[in-house]
Order: sequence, then C-alpha cells, then structure tokens
Amino acid sequence: MTEIDTSKPHPARMYDWYLGGKDNYPVDEAMGQQMLALDPRVPVMARVNRAFMHRSTRWLARQGVRQFLDIGTGIPTEPNLHQIAQRIAPDARVVYCDNDPIVLAHAAALLRGTEQGVTEYLQADVRDPDAIVGGARKILDFSAPVALSLVALLHFVSDEDGAHELVGRLLSELPSGSYLVMTHATADFTPEESAAATEKLKAAGVTLALRSREEFTRFFDGLELVPPGVEVPHQWHPDLGDPVAGQDDGVIPGYGAVGRKP
Repeated sequence: MTEIDTSKPHPARMYDWYLGGKDNYPVDEAMGQQMLALDPRVPVMARVNRAFMHRSTRWLARQGVRQFLDIGTGIPTEPNLHQIAQRIAPDARVVYCDNDPIVLAHAAALLRGTEQGVTEYLQADVRDPDAIVGGARKILDFSAPVALSLVALLHFVSDEDGAHELVGRLLSELPSGSYLVMTHATADFTPEESAAATEKLKAAGVTLALRSREEFTRFFDGLELVPPGVEVPHQWHPDLGDPVAGQDDGVIPGYGAVGRKP
C-alpha cells in the first residue's frame, strides 16, 4: 500500500477536517486553520459542495442515469454518492476514484451498497485518465450513459496539467446521454482572500487553480447545460435537498453545473 504522506496537507484530508471528520493529520488542520483565518466560511463551502453532489445525484437518478463515475471521491462521509443514487435506483453502479492513500484505507466504507447495484473503488489520479477509464470499463458499461462527477476537484489541477484537456479526454470515452457534474472554486467574488489562499497553499505544496465563470463554463463546451446552467452551487436545484446552515450568510465563491453530452 502507498505510504500516506503526512508532511504536507492533502485536499481530501483538509476537506474531511472542514466537514468535522477525524481522518486528517495536524498538517491538514494547520492549513485548514490558515484558510479559516482568510475566510471563516470555508467549512460552509465544503458542506455546500457536498450538498450539491447529493442534489445532482438525485436529479440524475430520477432522469434514469444508472452509472456514476466519481473522481476525487474524498474520505467517506455518509451519505455517499452511491447511497443517494441507490435509494432511488437500487441497481445503480458506482465507481469511486481518488489518489489519496487514506481514502483507499477507508474504501470499504464506500462499498456498502445494495445487492442489486455495484460499488467499486479505484486508486488513481485524475491526471491519468487512461488508468481511470481502463479501471472503470471493468465495472461500468460504456455503451450506456455515465454521470462523470468532478465535485470540488478541478481547482486542484492547474492549466499546466491540462485540466480542460483531462475533462475532454474523460468525456470522449462516454456515450451520448452521459453527464458531466462539476463544482469549482473561484476568485470572482473574493479576489484578495483567494490570492492569499492560493499563495499559502502553494507554499505548502498544494496547487489551487481558481477559475473564472468563463473558464469554468469552458469545461462544458459541446455539452447541453441542464437548467439553471452555471450557478453558485447552493442555487442549483435547491428543491432537491435541504439547505446548508450558513449558505445564505454571504457569498459562496464557487460555481456548479451539470451538462449532458448530446
């Protein structure tokens, strides 16, 4: 098993800390505290992103989508994506993917699905789409629609690493009727705090590539945006879930959207 690097913070473990989890290390909490000093609403943002995942998964399952590929899964926090999907469609098939060994260590918690459905876990990085596609093909039927979920992930992938190209590569493998589900942090609303956060994370070895609304929307080029289109995450179909405490107490500096491949 790959050794867990506790010398620098990892986004999945920081996210766990924001959500009140226990699967993180002092280095993750220390960086999390620095982020809170810049913007105390960071934990609210984490919960808002998770709530978006819940609502979009409900929406997709109700549209008849039965296959989900969730990249950047993070440390298990119930309810997980497969639990949301399989409550609506017990035969739903879900593949989780992450690059943090601590997520692998907890993967068993991700695999408690329905008898009718399938849940599996891949240890892979979004920067290696061939490995993801190869592993997912063993579990999912790529001749039928797949929902590709990239929630709160791509802002950790730089343009130099080809973020837009990586998404295009993954979508190119999926058939018509598939969906792209994304949320992404932005500096559009809080430029000064965002610049400071980017520098602090860079000094700790963590990439933060905050993108504008226009740059985020580019990920959906060639796709049909599901109404209401690109929105701040908690305003995307709020009817499909409960509101997050504090979500309306200021700006949520991010965007979310779902797009369908024609």
